Amino acid sequence: MPEANLIPTAGQPLRLMCVHAHPDDESSKGAATMARYVDEGVEVVVVSCTGGERGDILNPSLKGRSDIEADISSVRRREMAQAQAILGVKHEWLGFVDSGLPEGDPLPPLPDGCFGLVPLEESTERLVRLVRRYRPHVMTTYDENGGYPHPDHIMCHNVSVAAFEAAGDPDRYPDAGEPWQPMKLYYDVTFTRERVEAFDRAMRELSLESPYAEMLEKWDERMVDRRVPKVTTKVYCADQFDRRDAALLAHATQVDPDGWFFKVPLDVQRRVFPWEQFELARSLVDTDLPEEDLFAGIRDRVGAS
Repeated sequence: MPEANLIPTAGQPLRLMCVHAHPDDESSKGAATMARYVDEGVEVVVVSCTGGERGDILNPSLKGRSDIEADISSVRRREMAQAQAILGVKHEWLGFVDSGLPEGDPLPPLPDGCFGLVPLEESTERLVRLVRRYRPHVMTTYDENGGYPHPDHIMCHNVSVAAFEAAGDPDRYPDAGEPWQPMKLYYDVTFTRERVEAFDRAMRELSLESPYAEMLEKWDERMVDRRVPKVTTKVYCADQFDRRDAALLAHATQVDPDGWFFKVPLDVQRRVFPWEQFELARSLVDTDLPEEDLFAGIRDRVGAS
């Protein structure tokens, strides 16, 4: 437990830090929640651990574009700036290099110098510096499996948890700024079975083709070696779904605008599942589960509405 003088006190604005592996992850995981909190006056900062330099071009209309492939790093930075503006958040690059997603059997080694191979002490210190600078009351990241087993997502989890635990300790990283202890840490939860089944059922009732049929058929196979998330918190953010989608589309190299992610009409999404979901992983304040607010248990402490 942090010392009393490290605990947020009354009269401060609420602050949220969302830590992600690559640019575009912030727009596909919790983006509507961020936009809602921005609308409410919360200070929101996104941290991208890597620049996404080894990401594939997933938009069919942009594949083979030599101007993009020649400088994908700059392209992805421009895309991130557009998404940031749409969501209204602040943004920081942690400064590490994308590890890529190794494929094959056996898996090839990760490339030298990539985020997945950086010593945890080094990457944690960088994030601790940002935590102490921005002083978030709440942090979000991925679970220990990274949401899916990408080496950068798993490392993002490790770094985020380590920084959450170290930032308030004056004996840890003493040159990284004045200690600051966040109060809660959450894991992003995206496509739970409950959400997928709700969308699939709604599409079938409207006689529309469901993009989730195959996903549901292979659900058990898909979940092998993955931990079933414990949803503790549902944040209502239906009014921000359009900005979430616009932010994701701003990452034009990374999404197919005609792909499955955009197949369920927004009015259907707002009606059948108007929330984004999170798992409370650490809390230094009392809160009653389930929650409807990432700042539950904190608002009274900081004097926020």
